Parts: sequence; C-alpha cells; structure tokens
Amino acid sequence: MARPEGYPKAARLRRRMEFLAVQRDGRRRHTPCFVIIRRPGPAALARLGVTVSARVGNAVVRNRLKRVTREVFRRWRRRCPSAADIVVIAKPGAQHLTNAQAATEIERALELAAAG
Repeated sequence: MARPEGYPKAARLRRRMEFLAVQRDGRRRHTPCFVIIRRPGPAALARLGVTVSARVGNAVVRNRLKRVTREVFRRWRRRCPSAADIVVIAKPGAQHLTNAQAATEIERALELAAAG
C-alpha cells in the first residue's frame, strides 16, 4: 500500500510528450525564480514535472532545487483542489535561494496556479 504522502511514479510527469503538452496547453504563473505551468490532467491526483537547466547552476545546485520542489509538491498534493499536471521550471537566480526560501516561493506559486 502506498503512503498517503508518498511520491509514487503515478504522481510524476515522466515522458517528454507529457511535459510538452503541459507547456503547450497550460497556464503560466511567474515568480522571481520559478515558472509554474498548470493544466487540467487526466490522472486522479496532481502530477509534477521539474525542469532545471544548466544555466541555473551545476549538478549539485540543480539536484537540490529538484529535491526541494518535489518535497513541497509531495506535501501540497493532497490539498490540491483538482487533478492537474504541473511543470515547475527554475529560472537563473534560483540557485541563490536557501531551501526554505525556495520552498516558500514554490508553495506560493502552486497555490496561485491552483486558484486560477
């Protein structure tokens, strides 16, 4: 049995086609360091995809930002009002955020994206 706050494969965008569909049809929300793209999804719960390019930083920085994003999403997913596919794109400058600052900014952006 899956944990209620786990991050199973069903909660992830895994294929390029899924990312491209969200980017093509989704609504964008910008924050100073992230872009959140959301569109209604076919799954029962929200799914997440994270993109952090090499322009943001080295592998250590990119992986840290992805871990923080996944953790925020994992906790937020149960409160999500509807099923959606969400892509989070880190902008250059995100590497300067602490984990707490990045988590706060991502969570606010997810709330804004879910609201409309």
